[in-house]
Amino acid sequence: MTDIASLIRPEVRALTAYPVPDATGFIKLDAMENPWNWPEAHRDAWLERLRTAELNRYPEPRPARLQALLREVMGVPEGMDLLLGNGSDELIQILALAVLGQGRPLLSPEPGFVMYRMIATFCGLQHVGVPLKPDFSLDLPAMLEAIAEHRPAIVFLAYPNNPTGNLFDVADIEQILDSTEGLVVVDEAYHAFSSRSFMPRLGEWDNLLVLRTVSKMGLAGIRLGMLAGPPAWIAELDKLRMPYNINTLTRITAEYALEHHEVLDEQTKSIREERTILAAALAALGLEVFPSEANFLLVRTPKGQAAALFEGLRQRRILIKNLHAPDTLLEDCLRITVGRPDENAAVIAALEELLGKR
Repeated sequence: MTDIASLIRPEVRALTAYPVPDATGFIKLDAMENPWNWPEAHRDAWLERLRTAELNRYPEPRPARLQALLREVMGVPEGMDLLLGNGSDELIQILALAVLGQGRPLLSPEPGFVMYRMIATFCGLQHVGVPLKPDFSLDLPAMLEAIAEHRPAIVFLAYPNNPTGNLFDVADIEQILDSTEGLVVVDEAYHAFSSRSFMPRLGEWDNLLVLRTVSKMGLAGIRLGMLAGPPAWIAELDKLRMPYNINTLTRITAEYALEHHEVLDEQTKSIREERTILAAALAALGLEVFPSEANFLLVRTPKGQAAALFEGLRQRRILIKNLHAPDTLLEDCLRITVGRPDENAAVIAALEELLGKR
């Protein structure tokens, strides 16, 4: 019989598949999703647009109308090119595959987006994680030392960072761009909730790329990511894109949503407002709430209580993310997605009960 262990790479066998818990019947605040669905007033028009889909044909390989709308809504500078992906994860994987075999690692701060390390492993690349400071800011000397030592092919910087929610210092990122001969990918998955962006600065450095997704804006279900940067880089990366990777239903839905992006803009504005209210309420309960420019809040619980609070919320049909890892920067930490006002109120009421504040 064929032996699995003889064929599957040991580092792959050591992995655990990305966990997605069943959220049926829960208040779902674990995955940084927009809590509002597409408004009823737009659904008929959207469904009518879908009626035009030629599902018997392959999708457009490079959907020009969609790219034009993304350029407009995302503020892509003139002269920069785009590569579309099945979510930003596919684009991260394309970047990793493009540099495979160079003997140079991927590098990113940690804690950070887990897919940087996971995709490096998938692609047979080394990943170098550089710890953040205790306040979750970049440790610039450590970053520059790691860059000099390892000469990474790519540096990934989530901006704002996931799971911490903060923006790194602009001057630190500028120095990293100046100090590496590899690519620097600024991952702006949470751009809709943030006060700063490197998108307008594309072209200032020949090694800067900006990664975005429409997932956090309110379109997580269609899986659409976008990489923007100098045409020479995009042309090389496009060679690794699977043909027809953006399906027809995704294209049509994204085009309709971007034509009416003011709806998504209003929703993200509401989330930013709710973020402020939720942060104040959590702090009033005695939790340490870290500053966030994303659509979630990282909180530190009293010592040793993270797991019990997570489980207590789960028993009350509220799902958040337990990030507690002993002896790390995330010890005693939970991550709570900002939901609708009623969902946020339910979290606060449950935590009041669990923390004995009632």
